[in-house]
Amino acid sequence: MNSLVTLKNVTKTYSTGEREFRALDGVNLEIGEGRFVVVLGPSGAGKSTLLNLIGGMDIPTSGKILVDGKDISDYKENELSRYRAETVGFIFQFYNILPTLTVLENVELVKDIAKNTLDAHEAIARVGLSEHENKFPSQLSGGEQQRVSIARAVAKNPKILLCDEPTGALDSVTGVEVLQLLMDQCRKCGTTVIVVTHNSLFADIADTVIRVKNGKITSVTDNPAPKSIEEVEW
Repeated sequence: MNSLVTLKNVTKTYSTGEREFRALDGVNLEIGEGRFVVVLGPSGAGKSTLLNLIGGMDIPTSGKILVDGKDISDYKENELSRYRAETVGFIFQFYNILPTLTVLENVELVKDIAKNTLDAHEAIARVGLSEHENKFPSQLSGGEQQRVSIARAVAKNPKILLCDEPTGALDSVTGVEVLQLLMDQCRKCGTTVIVVTHNSLFADIADTVIRVKNGKITSVTDNPAPKSIEEVEW
């Protein structure tokens, strides 16, 4: 397995007044290229902090983060901005699409920040929204809005797709459809997909399951035979 992401003794500490909170505590981790990875743990365990550090949205207090062999923990802000634009796609629980732009315009935004982007029409077709390109977000269902956010993320043609509770605001049927889109991006395009969730059922479909508690990695399990999404009773 070729490692795409490596964390070496990573700690992240936040200060609130005179108190310090250690969100991550000496984390060592390797994530393979082209894997569907699920990060499990309760609220406050450090899952989102881990995602933010890999995504270059924050920097570690100590330790090293290597992505594709490059140490992003030493990056300056302009280097982090370029890294976020060109290497990572983000999908969140709440869709973060612009309400005053159409579906097509929301996806076309990535052309202004990233190189080697996919054609916006192709990205929209991948998520099954070709007939809705000229609609505004208010004209779409929640699941369709999340599909727009996925299209925008994959249009960047990223090596890593980071997903923070991507189905948390959706009903189970729509959530399964969104999960299938993320799985397709991994299997068909070779994108490393990292999904943060509290839903333990996600472990059944993952190539790798990372469990986090109290800022520490408690286990990393490789699944030799992940279930298909259709096999899981959601």
